[in-house]
Amino acid sequence: MGYILLILFWLGWHIGIYLMLKKAGVSSAKAIIPIYNTWEVVKLCGISKMWFWIQLIPILGQFVTLWISIIFVMHFKRVGLLQHILTVFVPFIYLPYLGLSANERWHGKDALQHYHKSASREWVDAAVFAIVAATLIRTFIFEAYVIPTESMEKTLLVNDFLFVDKITYGARIPQTPASFPFVHNTLPMAPTTPSYIKWVQLDYTRLPKVRSINRNDVVVFNFPAGDTIINLPEFGSKIPYYDVLRSPEYANNREKLLNDYPILVHPVDKTDNYIKRCVGIPGDIIQVKGSHLWVNGKPGLVAPYSQTEFIVQTNGTPIPEDYIQDSIGINIDDASSDFQIMEGSAHTFKINMTANAAENLKKLPQVLSVTNFDENTVGYTFPNDMTHFPWSVDNYGPIRIPKKGDVVQLNDSTIELYRRLISNYEHNKLEEKEGKYFINGVATTSYMVKENYYWMMGDNRHRSQDSRYWGYVPETHIVGRAALIWFSYSKSIRWNRLFSQIK
Repeated sequence: MGYILLILFWLGWHIGIYLMLKKAGVSSAKAIIPIYNTWEVVKLCGISKMWFWIQLIPILGQFVTLWISIIFVMHFKRVGLLQHILTVFVPFIYLPYLGLSANERWHGKDALQHYHKSASREWVDAAVFAIVAATLIRTFIFEAYVIPTESMEKTLLVNDFLFVDKITYGARIPQTPASFPFVHNTLPMAPTTPSYIKWVQLDYTRLPKVRSINRNDVVVFNFPAGDTIINLPEFGSKIPYYDVLRSPEYANNREKLLNDYPILVHPVDKTDNYIKRCVGIPGDIIQVKGSHLWVNGKPGLVAPYSQTEFIVQTNGTPIPEDYIQDSIGINIDDASSDFQIMEGSAHTFKINMTANAAENLKKLPQVLSVTNFDENTVGYTFPNDMTHFPWSVDNYGPIRIPKKGDVVQLNDSTIELYRRLISNYEHNKLEEKEGKYFINGVATTSYMVKENYYWMMGDNRHRSQDSRYWGYVPETHIVGRAALIWFSYSKSIRWNRLFSQIK
């Protein structure tokens, strides 16, 4: 549908320009040649020839072409706001009309001799220019992003405002281009109402990149398991649809879930944005052993401000509250889950803190031991197959991150690793019949991976919904690199965080 509309738009625009140029006295041979015909428009209208060349720049050029079209229409004495809106949004109708109608004629430079913009029109033009410029910057250069959760603490804090660099990994062409400006996937005053329309959809395309994602980059991406959500404020990406679907209450009964809740399916580029650290790149082998990350058989990066939970045993003497607040960074008044008394012992605590804070805590005379806490509850981690993968978040894997060109084997012990990859991310029809697997109707025991995938984890390891729960992140879902904190506040401005780079 999207491509049909694009073809209609392009073809109708060229037919209109051809007919209008003929009215202006340009020969058919010149008027009919795509792209060159705008050279004739530029000459006729006295526009600087620089703009002809600028329109050849991808994306930006299309906006310049529309501006040239508006100038051309003005030389037909069509200078009103309505005529210019028609030129921008339905040129495939309006331009052919100007070219065919006996009532419309070319006036040349005389058309603008007595034309002066009203003050209201000046404001409208300025607003349109600002919206177009800001949209282009937001789409292809950088975008502002605010940290909504604690999953990356203390590397990134709640209410850190970031610039997300889209140039480094190559900006994506919008797959859902028809949307409300300056918002992501919902309208500002209606959090369950989509800000976009789906009937214009383009294939995934990414502009040339400066470099690929490096291991340990902090990355913003579209939440892979957010393609389908329960469309209520208390659910969304906070309680993913797939988690509810797998729960004992629904046991993968989609019809029952659909009857109980409103369901919304997002296009890829309109799923919620997440931010995590990319700990695994295509081809890496990831494992978590005793809450410690291993990558390709070696200890993974421990970010300087990353947090995890520790079990702290004391001799009964309290840890001073000012120490807890100033040295560990936990506000006791908030009754935070970062500092808990363990059940069964008033002298044992579970504390979520950085490795450096844990080392310093060991030096207090009342502290007998500080050890890593292991969460060993199974049944909640990707690929949600307890028979073959009875993993927990702190004892997970090993698992290999799929790489473009990998040939993976399909059998009952591997299928859950690749089910969503094959069907959701790479858009194949996967079926199981009589113990055999069929991809697009063809029986097979293997599959060649078409895209690169990544493994994302939060620096706040016990407070992060990440790849351990929902698996690989396809390259198609990558938004950009988290580059700079430009503002930050909690109860007041965090001056020490302003304009700091993200590492």
